[in-house]
Amino acid sequence: MSGPDDIDSLRAQNDALRAELDETNQGVLALYAELDNQAEQLRQASELKSRFLSYMSHEFRTPLGSILSITRLLDDELDGPLTTEQHKQLAFVSGAARDLSDMVDDLLDLAKIEAGRITISPAWFELMDLFTALRGMFRPIVDGTEADLIFEAPEGMPRLYTDDKKLSQILRNFISNALKFTPRGEVRVSAGMEGPDHVRFAVSDTGIGIPEELQGVLFEDFAQVDSPLQKRLRGTGLGLSLCRQFAHLLGGEVGLESKAGVGSVFHVVLPLKVAEDALDAAE
Repeated sequence: MSGPDDIDSLRAQNDALRAELDETNQGVLALYAELDNQAEQLRQASELKSRFLSYMSHEFRTPLGSILSITRLLDDELDGPLTTEQHKQLAFVSGAARDLSDMVDDLLDLAKIEAGRITISPAWFELMDLFTALRGMFRPIVDGTEADLIFEAPEGMPRLYTDDKKLSQILRNFISNALKFTPRGEVRVSAGMEGPDHVRFAVSDTGIGIPEELQGVLFEDFAQVDSPLQKRLRGTGLGLSLCRQFAHLLGGEVGLESKAGVGSVFHVVLPLKVAEDALDAAE
């Protein structure tokens, strides 16, 4: 049988354990409070960053639009004839302004996505119409390069019900990158069925390729290929990240296969018909 001393000892141990448990609980509560505080600070910082990006993007658009309008007026020689050298200089200014405008658009899209203000506007459309529009869009760029841009006719492909503007932006980014990193050779755009209810769009090139160690992070924000060619090209490193986020909004996925010195294939797989829950998530 236990004596009074044993009972007092057990009570003392129990009180010590209870006190230690209370102290631990207080520490856990303090830790949770600190984590909540840090999470709120991060949320506020993220919101401020998104607001800053959105504000600055809008502010940059106005002067860039003015620059592009003035260069077009000068290039049309409405104020008098220009020399060949002056036309070349205007083309340089106009190209630089368009590059900056593209960067601003990327930053604005990123701000909209992070703020949850991006919208999806699906509609039925034919892939042939999409490819025709893209071919016309890139014709002036291709004319100034040594690379061929080839669109494989999407024969027998069904109509899609998705946001054609978001899909077009994904493919434009893929094609633009492929042309930048393919000094000569070809860039090929194709579409084919992936299972019974998905479409796989692919943009393949015979360019410089991407080292394997960089492929895993290429779709992250501000990621860029470290190469001598990249150093001569402008860009925010947001294009592929936006492609990934747009694809997710449309219920799809992006990916790539590449080999350094051989070329790359970027692809996006989307459902034939965007799901209703994807529309709800984007609102």
